[in-house]
Amino acid sequence: MVQIVSILITISRPNSHHTLPFTSLHHKNKKKKENIKRGCLSFDLFVVLVWFLCKDQWLEVELLVTLLMEKCSNTMLMENGRNPLLGKVLPLSIQPLEKLSTKFKLVHRRRLTKLWKAAKTAQKSWVKTPLWRRAELLHKAAAILKEHKAPIAECLVKEIAKPAKDAVTEVVRSGDLVSYCAEEGVRILGEGKFLVSDSFPGNDRTKYCLTSKIPLGVILAIPPFNYPVNLAVSKIAPALIAGNSLVLKPPTQGAVAALHMVHCFHLAGFPKGLISCVTGKGSEIGDFLTMHPAVNCISFTGGDTGISISKKAGMVPLQMELGGKDACIVLEDADLDLVAANIIKGGFSYSGQRCTAVKVVLVMESVADALVQKVKAKVAKLTVGPPENNCDITPVVSESSANYIEGLVLDAKQKGATFCQEYKREGNLIWPLLLDNVRPDMRIAWEEPFGPVLPGFKDSGIGSQGVTNSINMMTKVKSTVINLPSPTYTMG
Repeated sequence: MVQIVSILITISRPNSHHTLPFTSLHHKNKKKKENIKRGCLSFDLFVVLVWFLCKDQWLEVELLVTLLMEKCSNTMLMENGRNPLLGKVLPLSIQPLEKLSTKFKLVHRRRLTKLWKAAKTAQKSWVKTPLWRRAELLHKAAAILKEHKAPIAECLVKEIAKPAKDAVTEVVRSGDLVSYCAEEGVRILGEGKFLVSDSFPGNDRTKYCLTSKIPLGVILAIPPFNYPVNLAVSKIAPALIAGNSLVLKPPTQGAVAALHMVHCFHLAGFPKGLISCVTGKGSEIGDFLTMHPAVNCISFTGGDTGISISKKAGMVPLQMELGGKDACIVLEDADLDLVAANIIKGGFSYSGQRCTAVKVVLVMESVADALVQKVKAKVAKLTVGPPENNCDITPVVSESSANYIEGLVLDAKQKGATFCQEYKREGNLIWPLLLDNVRPDMRIAWEEPFGPVLPGFKDSGIGSQGVTNSINMMTKVKSTVINLPSPTYTMG
């Protein structure tokens, strides 16, 4: 029986109907059969329609998310209204766009239990897939991901207020990362070790030992809102090339882009049940996911939530990429023009909402005033506004984030910090701000603002989720010992 569940994601000006090229295929019924052959559509599809209201005008963008439930197994999604799937709905409010009328489907625990079982079953078959075939499918997924960069980037713009040019870059870079992981995985996993027994005192060479890397099983991947595509594939690709199955819990804001990205992996031909995507509120389903006995490894990117996960997860391997207070250290002989340019890029890209952003500047007093003037001049040139206009500074992700940032700013002001610009905020939009003469007793000196505010003292980095580290984290060493009837030195 054909089952089509339509869920609306149309953003429109009155009396206007514009569609993305990727989604327009859905309306061409006469070409449906041809499109299905090409992998563009499925009879079992979900069309997601979301109404965004941006201040005083309607924007219309239609996004088609085909989840291929029969082919691709357990994927929860968003909907406007009711759905035959189990669970309740979660209202989603994306504050950068002022108003959003969308509801996410929360996954019922009974369905999650079935999902874990499906992931376990799929992994047992997937581990027997040749390494070259896993890499081949990852390359195919990377190509499909880059082919659909426009609609996915549109999701990033609308969901998390990412500047349009940066949104496209994130999708393309994600595809490149998947391909790179495929190649690196073949290199890492294609080799093992040969050990002999007479290296330990008192032993003869009566044993040989062969070691190789094998998958852990089911990986739970939890990416953050700021890079819901890139930091998701940095978990998905290593898990798959290593022979694991994966359950993705995308961020609430960024889930549409993540669902669209997962669909690209489904279109590439990965087996049913191997990659699942679960939407829902972390505070409600997070513990059930992270503490489930079927989970064999957790890869998490975020903030203090990682501490809570580590306390509850038990004896499960954890890969954590958490927050920090990354410093830019400026010495007396530094090229101040180069330093200023990199401070602007490192501190204010995507409004400072990056775990690798510059969070504080430590500068020698003899060059501090000159550097402040150079950075101040560059800050004045940053554009501020909506992400659709490719502005440098766009709204931060939520009202609570904006309130937190404002709290740090007001604390610094009360304690005597020098404001190099006037502090300005409209809703979730915070203008870029450079603070001078920051002292250790100010909150901004130690706490991560995750926004376009940069403190400086007188007197970005590579995370733990690189490809090699992720593959090593998501595998374990298997040893095979061969007992010999007598010592031999003709091998090894």
